[in-house]
Amino acid sequence: MKVITVAAGIVLNEQQQMLVVRKKNTACFMQVGGKLEPNEHPEQTIVREIAEEIGCQAKIQHYLGRFETATANEPDHQLVSYVYHVTLDQIPTVHAEIAEMRWVDLDDQDIALAPLTTEIIIPWIKQQLIS
Repeated sequence: MKVITVAAGIVLNEQQQMLVVRKKNTACFMQVGGKLEPNEHPEQTIVREIAEEIGCQAKIQHYLGRFETATANEPDHQLVSYVYHVTLDQIPTVHAEIAEMRWVDLDDQDIALAPLTTEIIIPWIKQQLIS
């Protein structure tokens, strides 16, 4: 099975909504982020990808860990994600390969979300908000 390795960022707003993006020619929304370049550390990847995809400088607040899930858009692949909770220096806007960006409520059932988002990210956010 082929593996795709990415860095993914959790971005929350003051209403405790999560920022998700949808890349061009895909159906699922997911965390902002992307594939690691050769010899690039995940911390560098997430900062670079956020600048490229939503035009913001990101500050890493917390490293959640490394997770393995199904991919959203590539059949027969496994996704390895290095996940970070980040804050942004300004209001994000759509750039690069991003088709759409949304702030979504954690219990929104009307949007197609990637497996990483539903299995790992949302439970983590809910746990943080409760504790």
